[in-house]
Formats: sequence, structure tokens, C-alpha cells
Amino acid sequence: MFPFVWLYKHGICSCQRNHSLLIHAKFRSLLILKHRAREMKNQRETLMCSLLFVVLMMVMSTKVYAHSQYGGRLVELSLSYCLSWRLAEETGNIQGWRTVPLQCLLDVEVYMLGGQYASDLNLIVDQISSYVDEIIMSDDGLDAWILDVDDTCLSNIFYYKGKRFGGDPYDPQAFKEWASRGICRAIPPIIRLFQKLIDRGFKVFLISGRDETTFEQPTLHNLHFQGFFGFERLILRSEAYKGQSGIVYKSEMRRKLVEEGYRIWGNVGDQWSDLRGQFVGNRTFKLPNPMYFVP
Repeated sequence: MFPFVWLYKHGICSCQRNHSLLIHAKFRSLLILKHRAREMKNQRETLMCSLLFVVLMMVMSTKVYAHSQYGGRLVELSLSYCLSWRLAEETGNIQGWRTVPLQCLLDVEVYMLGGQYASDLNLIVDQISSYVDEIIMSDDGLDAWILDVDDTCLSNIFYYKGKRFGGDPYDPQAFKEWASRGICRAIPPIIRLFQKLIDRGFKVFLISGRDETTFEQPTLHNLHFQGFFGFERLILRSEAYKGQSGIVYKSEMRRKLVEEGYRIWGNVGDQWSDLRGQFVGNRTFKLPNPMYFVP
């Protein structure tokens, strides 16, 4: 009986061992198949993403044409055009434009609200701040700095939101009502720059094209409420300078400061008319503003 039992038991053990090996092999095969299926899925997803990217780039680069409400002429509807338009506008290569092109209204809105505008401001102000650190101050109190007001110190973005971010023509009466309320918010990077200039001992002059008679008190109130304290002077457009272009008017204001003995180390504005002309200062810094143009 013993050999039979031994063989029987040995056979059982062999069967169990073979069965375990078979199960292990099947399980390993399933894992391999699962892994390969996952790899194939990833490859399909990668392929689909690549195809979608190619299609998206083709759509973005395709020039689609539609009739404009302005004279029925054809306008080019493409993202690349709007990026080119903003570049040309910011570099001053497009002059005298009255409204943002119809096909670029969404692009400007996304730029202003989507984070890129804020990022650009921060980068520019970082460059200004580095320049400020390099300046060796004198002890005569005549080291000066000039800041524009609208969309330099104070933001009008909420007003222009109602004007389609520059899609509507300039409305003097509507802007008068807005600015008279004195509720513009400070532009965060500029208020930080302003405080740094004050702390370093610069005489900061705020030069604005706003009408002196109409806007002096609401502008002062707005500036103070937003934290602009300690500036040397707020200069607004008096009756004698009405009708002059921004370049002529601001050049004259800067000329007077230079004649008083001030050294203009820096000049910051969102319009090229803030920074061109005479007595512009040692360095000028242009802030982005694709919503309107001031000659």
C-alpha cells in the first residue's frame, strides 16, 4: 500500500504544482496583456492629442473672412492677426486708431482679464525697480520721477469692460461721469513702484491729461483712497492747454519741471504720447494698453 499511497500522493502533489504554475502563467499573461493594453491606450491618447494639436494649429493659422459691420469690407479673422495687431499697437507702429478691430475684441478681453496683462505689468515693473536700484541719488531733493494717471496709476478696466474693451468709440461724457465718481482701482504693481520711489526719496509727479477744473478733486480723492500719498504734485490739464495733443501738453509740463531744476530719471505711461516729445527723462517705460489710443 505504501508505494501506491506514495505515488498517489506524489501524483497529487505534481498535479497541484503544475496547476499552480499554470495559474501563475495565466496571471502573468493577463498582466502582460493589461500592460500592453495600457500602453496602446496611452499611444492612442498621444496620437489623438497630436492630431488635435495639428488640427488646432491649422485652424488658428487659417485666415477666415467675414463681412465687417464697418463698410462691409472683409476682415481677417485669425488669432495670429490679433496678436500681430496688439504687437504693432503696443510698439507704436499703428497710430491714430479709434477702436479695437472687430475681430480682436475677444482677444483684447482675454488679454486684459485672463492674466497676461497682469503678468506683463509685473515684468515691466520688475525692470523699472531694478533700474531704480541702480540710481545714485543726490542730496539736493531734485531727483524726479513722472507717472501718468489713467491706466498707469489708476485702472479704468471696469469702465472699458462696458465699452467692449475698446470696441466702442471714445465717449467723453460717459468717461467724465466715470472719472468723476473717483472709484478707479490702483494698479497693484504701480502702487508698489510708487511706494518704492517715495521711500528712496524721489519727487514723484503725476501728470494727467484730465481736465483740471472738472477732475482735480475726484482724482485727488481717488488717488488718496487707493494709497497714493506723498507725491510732489498732481498736474492736470488747465484751460491754457486745452486742445493740445498729449505729446505737446506733456512735453510742456516736463519742460517746466526741468526749468525748476528737477532731473527726470524715469517716466512711466500707458500711451506713447506720455513718453514722446521733449524732456522725456533718462528712461521711459511703456505699459501695455490695447483698449484705446491717445494722440
